[in-house]
Amino acid sequence: MTKTESDDAADIMIGKRIRARRLALGMSQTALGEALGVTFQQVQKYEKGANRVPAGRLQRMAEIFRVPIAYFFDPASAEKVDDGGMAAFVSSREGRELNSAFAAISGRDVRRRVIRLVEAIAAGQAEAELQAAAE
Repeated sequence: MTKTESDDAADIMIGKRIRARRLALGMSQTALGEALGVTFQQVQKYEKGANRVPAGRLQRMAEIFRVPIAYFFDPASAEKVDDGGMAAFVSSREGRELNSAFAAISGRDVRRRVIRLVEAIAAGQAEAELQAAAE
């Protein structure tokens, strides 16, 4: 039996959801592969939609990701999963630009300082919003 275009589209959609959730959880392809009992290369193939994910393995991913199985198939279910907006951000223009710039930083210490800076900015913004709401 050969794959149809609709099969390919479904496999690609599921692969994108796998990748988005894995990234939102800060999980590497290697870690997911180990949890599933497959290689990171196999995880790559799932994420690209090159290989179809067997039903049992997809169920195991749902357990690992702490999402309902519908997350992989239904856009409404995927939107309900609380990932702090990470998937949407990572796929946004700003998210891609930030990730690209951050990846270009080779020094671990510099990366840690950038993270602390962004965290401080976010905390300051949250504090300013709370103060504005209290006024």
